[in-house]
Amino acid sequence: MPEAVRQLLPRLRDPSYTRVLIVTLPEATPAHEAERLGKDLARAGIKPYAWVINQSLLASGTTHPVLCQRGAYEVPFIRRVVDDLAQDCALIPWLAEPPVGVTGLEHLVAREPGRASDSASVS
Repeated sequence: MPEAVRQLLPRLRDPSYTRVLIVTLPEATPAHEAERLGKDLARAGIKPYAWVINQSLLASGTTHPVLCQRGAYEVPFIRRVVDDLAQDCALIPWLAEPPVGVTGLEHLVAREPGRASDSASVS
C-alpha cells in the first residue's frame, strides 16, 4: 500500500489537520443520509467539525404562504441536527443566487445567517 494511502485515515482523524463539515438540506432524505454519514464517520474515528443546513426556506425570511408552509416542514430536520447530531451548526437560508467562490462566501458571511442553535425561528 502506498505511504500516502496508509497515512490518509490518521490525517482525516486529526482535527488539527482536517476539518470535516457535513452539509445537508432540511428535508427527509438528505437529512437521513447525512445522519448515516455522520455515523459512518464516527465508526472510522472521524468527528465532524460542524454541520451546515443549506437552502432553508425557514431561514429565508419569506412571507409567501406556500413557502412559509414548506419552511415549517423543515423544523423537525433542523431540530434533529441541532439537538442531537451537531455540536456546531450553521443554518443557511435559501438564496436566489448561490454563493460562488470567495466573493460569494464573503457575501454570505456578511448576511450573518447565524447558528441554527441560536435561531429563535426554529421551534
